[in-house]
Amino acid sequence: MNNGEILSPAGGPESLTAAVRAGADAVYLGAGSFSARANAHNFSREELSQAVDYCHERGVRVHLAVNTLMRDDELPAALDLIKFACSLPVDAVLVQDMGLLDLLRHFCPQLPLHASTQLSIHSPAGVRACREAGFSRVVLAREMSLQEISSVHQDTPDIELETFVHGALCMSVSGQCWLSAMLGGRSGNRGQCAQPCRLPFAAKGGTGHDLSLKDLSLIPRIRELRNAGIDSFKIEGRMKRPEYVAAATYACRLSADGKPLPAQLLEDLHHVFSRSGFTTGYADGKLGREMFGTRSREDVAAAEPACHRLRELYRRELSRVPVKLELTVQAGVPIQLTAADSDGHVAKSISDSFPQPAKEHPVTEDFCKEHLGKTGGTPFTAETIQCHLADGLSVPVSVLNRLR
Repeated sequence: MNNGEILSPAGGPESLTAAVRAGADAVYLGAGSFSARANAHNFSREELSQAVDYCHERGVRVHLAVNTLMRDDELPAALDLIKFACSLPVDAVLVQDMGLLDLLRHFCPQLPLHASTQLSIHSPAGVRACREAGFSRVVLAREMSLQEISSVHQDTPDIELETFVHGALCMSVSGQCWLSAMLGGRSGNRGQCAQPCRLPFAAKGGTGHDLSLKDLSLIPRIRELRNAGIDSFKIEGRMKRPEYVAAATYACRLSADGKPLPAQLLEDLHHVFSRSGFTTGYADGKLGREMFGTRSREDVAAAEPACHRLRELYRRELSRVPVKLELTVQAGVPIQLTAADSDGHVAKSISDSFPQPAKEHPVTEDFCKEHLGKTGGTPFTAETIQCHLADGLSVPVSVLNRLR
């Protein structure tokens, strides 16, 4: 994670594909009924298994969100779900309930545990408490400034820090808001926030929607956040469409890698979902009227043309896993191609025929590399291609293609 981890939401299988193909390093998703987005597409066990396989084949980590507060009678089912997830395995579990945390430390001691933003951790003391409780990462409260983040990192440099860089803000404090629970019996800490702050509320001198904050966007400032000590840059949006996920992920990828952000991408990101623009939130410690906004008819109308363009970001497979290829062509034995990745996975492909003596042009190393390097449409890219070629033999292109 030299440039930091891009952590994208996977509210369903298509959004997961969009995130991976747009350049996410990791995705977070829910399963069962224990995530803080109960109304998102929460993956079945079969879907979760398929998602983990798909991501791991492409070098992408999977974080399972089990971050609601639970009743005692729900803990056995939650523990059973997480044990299943560990068998796949997922790479981390996101937790809010401290009782569940205690069970996981006992039953899944090797499992990386991340403290949910619903825990409202916003100080060095809070991060130290999380570290001592057994968390390996803390998702910091959205309400922190860059200066506060830097202070936390300096105090606790030995624990990973994660923060939201794009998506919805809470008018209250994440994990501490009771408005939805009190008005309609739908608690945000049970994954059921109805977002009543988006409804018309009037204050003197206001706009009529005076509890509705614009969405956060700190994408252009990811390098600044990295320097402040953030390890993982999180995108909110498990309830959002795949085009939104692709746009936010790709923009974060470019920003984290120090590459320029195209004006059209930023415009499309604005159109695919915003509430009359974005805010930098609490990053600079400046709070004011410009943080508030609603989703207008103009915002909705501009979304579809943007979505049409953004689908191109995830229409094709992203070649992201480097492999070393080794080709062996010897007389009297089948042709063999071996592929190995950096994690020690090795695959071999063996032809069902022998190489024949060349009538005119023997096979060359350049010829083999040209055709074996065509890995487009797969998750892999040929990092190196080593060829062991006996003299005077012929290898048809069709054989190389089948082996690849």
